[in-house]
Formats: sequence, C-alpha cells, structure tokens
Amino acid sequence: MRLVLSDWLIIALYFAISAAIGLAYTRKASRSLSDYFVSGRSLPWWLAGTSMVATTFAADTPLAVAGFVAKYGVAGNWLWWNGVFSGVLTVFFFARLWRRAGVLTDVEFAELRYGGRPAAVLRGFRALYLALPINLIIMGWVTRAMVTILQVTMHVNPWRAAILLFAITALYSVFSGLWGVIVTDAFQFVVAMGGTILLAVVAVGSVGGLDVLKEKAVAHFGSADAAFGVLPPVGQAWLPLSTLLIFLGVQWWAAWYPGQEPGGGGYVVQRILSVKDERHGLLATLWFTIAHYALRPWPWILVGFVGLIRYPHLANPEEGYVRVMVDVLPSPLRGLLLAAFAAAYMSTISTHLNWGASYLVNDVYLRFIKPNASPRAQVIASRSATVVLMVCSLIVMSYLSSVEQGWKILIGLGAGTGLVFILRWYWWRVNAWSEISAMITSFVTSILLARFGYTLDNLGQPTYAITMLITVIVTTVVWLAVTFATAPESDATLERFYRQVRPGGPGWKPVSTRLGFGDDPIPGGALSWVNWVAGLAAVYCALVSVGQLLTGSSLRGALYGGAAIAAFALIQRNLRADSQLAASVDRTPRPDLELSQLS
Repeated sequence: MRLVLSDWLIIALYFAISAAIGLAYTRKASRSLSDYFVSGRSLPWWLAGTSMVATTFAADTPLAVAGFVAKYGVAGNWLWWNGVFSGVLTVFFFARLWRRAGVLTDVEFAELRYGGRPAAVLRGFRALYLALPINLIIMGWVTRAMVTILQVTMHVNPWRAAILLFAITALYSVFSGLWGVIVTDAFQFVVAMGGTILLAVVAVGSVGGLDVLKEKAVAHFGSADAAFGVLPPVGQAWLPLSTLLIFLGVQWWAAWYPGQEPGGGGYVVQRILSVKDERHGLLATLWFTIAHYALRPWPWILVGFVGLIRYPHLANPEEGYVRVMVDVLPSPLRGLLLAAFAAAYMSTISTHLNWGASYLVNDVYLRFIKPNASPRAQVIASRSATVVLMVCSLIVMSYLSSVEQGWKILIGLGAGTGLVFILRWYWWRVNAWSEISAMITSFVTSILLARFGYTLDNLGQPTYAITMLITVIVTTVVWLAVTFATAPESDATLERFYRQVRPGGPGWKPVSTRLGFGDDPIPGGALSWVNWVAGLAAVYCALVSVGQLLTGSSLRGALYGGAAIAAFALIQRNLRADSQLAASVDRTPRPDLELSQLS
C-alpha cells in the first residue's frame, strides 16, 4: 500500500497525541501502587467503560470477525456473542460486589474470600498463571494480527514495525500506569472506531452498495438466512444445533475467558476497582457490554462480506479485511486506517502490560517476596514488570498460527471453571480447594479428551458440544466433591468477607444470621433478575436492529430498535428505584488497611 505525505502526517499526529497523553500522567502514576494500577479509584463510569471497550477492540478483533463472516456468515460470531449472558450477569450481580471488595487485583480476592495457606497458594498460582501464560498468549496473538496487517499494507519488515509499535506502547505504559492507559484508551477508541466505520462505508461502496453486497453474499451462502441470519438455520453444517445449544445454555456460565469471565475478572474488574463507587462500577460495566456486543461488530461484519466477495479463495480469510483496506482506500484515509489499527493494537497491549504487571507486583512480589517494599520500590517494581512482560509476549507470538486458534486455546483451558467463580460470591461453603480443584480438573480433562480427538477446534463437529459438556460435568462434579470433602473456611474468614462485601442471598444465611443481618437480600434484590433479562433483551435487540437496518428490513430494524429502547428504559427505571445503589458508598479499605499489607 503506497502512502503519501498526508498519510504519514496523520500517522505521526496520532502517535504524538497518544504519547503526549500517556506521558502526561507519569507524575500521577508515581504517587502510589493504587494510582499505578487502579487510577487512585477515582474514575468516572464512562471513562472506565470506554477503556474496557477499547481494550477488547484489538488489532486482531476485526480480522477474526471478518474470518468468521467469510467462513460462516453473520452467525459465526456466536463464538463470542454468547458472552452477552455472562456480561450482563456481571453488570447486575457482580460489579458492585467487586467494588465493595476493595482489592487491588481480582486474584487478591482469594485471600479476602478464603483463608490460610490454600488461599495464599491459590492467589500466587492464579497471579502467575494469568500474568504469564494467559496474558502472553493474548498479547502474542494480538501482535501477530498486527504483523499480518503490516505485512499486507506496508513495504517494511513487519516484525520491526510491530516491535516499534510495542516499544512506543510500553514506553507510556511503563511511566504512566493505568492513568495513562485509561485516557489514551478513550482517544484510541475514537480513532479506531471512526476508522473502521469509514472503511466499512468505502468498502461497501466499492462492491456497488449494500444491495449488491447482499445479493452476492446470498449467492455465496445459498440463502439470506445463511448469510445474514443472526441465528443460523437449523442444521447448518458448520454449527450443529448441539453446538448452538451449548453456546446459549452452557458455555457462557461454564467457561472462563478473559473479558467475559463468569462473575467478572481480569481487566474488566481492574476497571471496576478503579471507579469512584459501586454505582460507577455498575454503569461502567453496562456501557462496556452494550458497546462491545451491540455497537461495534457491524462495520467489521460488512467489511468481512466485502473481503469474501473480492477475495473468495484466500487461504486465511482473516486477511480479507486487510486486503480490502489496501485496495479500496485512497490517501489520506489509508493513513487514518493505519492509525486506527495502531490505536486498536496499542489500547489492548497497554492494558495487558499494566494488568499483567499488577499480578506480578501486587500478588507475587509484595505478597511473597518483599511485602514491606517502600512506595517508591513498588512503583519501580511495577515498571520493571511491565518491561519483562513486553519482551516475553514477543516470543509467544511466533507460536500462534491465527487469532481464532488463540481464542479456542483459552476457551479450552477455561472450560468448566465458570460455575465456581460465580458461586464463590453467593455460597458460603465454597472454599479455596473448590477453585484449585476446578482449575486442575478442567485442564486435565481437556488434555485427556484431546488425546481421543475431542477438542474445541472445530465448531462444525459434534465433538465441540461433547467436549464442552463432558469437561463441564466432570469439573463440576469434582469441585463439588472436593468442597464437601474439605473443611469450610473459618468463621472469622467468612465473617470478614461478609462484612466487607455483603453479598446477601440464601447461600449466606448461616453467616448473615450469625452476624445479625437476618435474611440479607442480594444487592438489587429481585430487580437484579429483572434487569438481567432486560439487559439480554436490550443488547441482543440492539444488535439485531443494526443488522436489520443495514442488510435486512427497515421495519424489522425499527421494531427491534424499539424493543431495545424499551428494555433500556426499564433498566433505567429499576436502577433509579434501587435505593441501595443510589446511596452507594465507597467501601474501599484505607491504604494502610489494604489486604495485601495484612496478608
């Protein structure tokens, strides 16, 4: 792709603004560990939620979605669209509980919820597991996607260019901490989203408009339902009914995956912990769920169809997205799109560097190696950990053949563990051994099933549903058996957790009664269940509405849009009626009482 002066000026301007924003927050990030990793717990909901969206909008995401569309049609996105169920669950049942917990990382939660050596082992293991193999796989495949983009678009060594991008991102991440990451995320999201929308408009025009696109896509797939149906026709070869039912009925609550963890986790929780109070935590997660699933996908989907039409015989359909960008855009839009991809890439990498470093420092270094480190030493350790993660991720990248492969690896590793991550909040009997046994069993079961050909590699094979179901059943049976075979957490541990978090519900009745809270309801009570159903309806109806307006019937699009608006209005009314949320207070422990210092 030939770039002219105007392209280079746009790219240079983007990098200058990103670096300036990031480095402007160096002093704030240097004040304390809390400032470096959770922005001093002072973010507004809209900024924290936008940062969540920007993080999940990586350079790999448009390529992966384009690949799904080229192979399976619109319905191919159910591999990740099923996450709406767990995302909305996090909004109304877990966001405020995470904010009440007041921990610095989600794995620190282990020593708030559990006690003794098992809790410490669980915390240390999960910190290393998430910071190194999981985090490095994610950064590796995101970097591989960026290399693919650079390889197709520019006459440069893609590895050198990717390393340069990584170095720039690491520079402001190292010095500015989460403050710089969050603010640059907001700027980068605007650039990335604007660029992809612009590409979709130009790309659709290059094939003759939406009508021609629909006609050619239907001819390729054999029917409008196969091409544009949000739900695939029954009996579709690539997605058997059994797999679809697993998506809708099991995977969303049973499988752990970064960004859509059952009960929340990872960088989503990092943002929740960074906001002002419980109300801001709930609203941030709600905005993220809406934008992530309902607002972003359609520009990528349209370009995916254009890629299929223009390049029907690509060995790797994910490349179609990049080839469309190269062939249809004039200057200076080429520069803008390259800046958009750089923004998408950098927002994800900066988050994962900061997020992974928070585990290495807060949950390994300060917990097990040097718990009495001075504030200055803590910040130095945080910056050093960020650099280490940067180097390691470049090595891991070379082992992943595609973005889709990386997604499926993580789904396989986390299959079966989701239920224990949900119930640990709402059932007093869950203990540290419950989580430990669930993670081990899920991993071992996945390995053993793979030896007999049962994997999660191919959605079109019945083995996908069988593998997921067996893994979930075996893992659940084992962790429940281990739970009842081991001693419960001590009364002191359970009472400390309950007083801090107040999860409520019948699963905590023995503890709440002992503490004098009686029949303490779940925060939000029955309204939380109503809001969960309304949230599902709102997000899915909004998703379908946009699709219908673009590629289907305007009338159906308007009807689905009206249903989405009605569902959002119901949620808004219920949140106003939730007096507990309206009176939200900051339950975060004082810095001198942080759990990491007490453990």
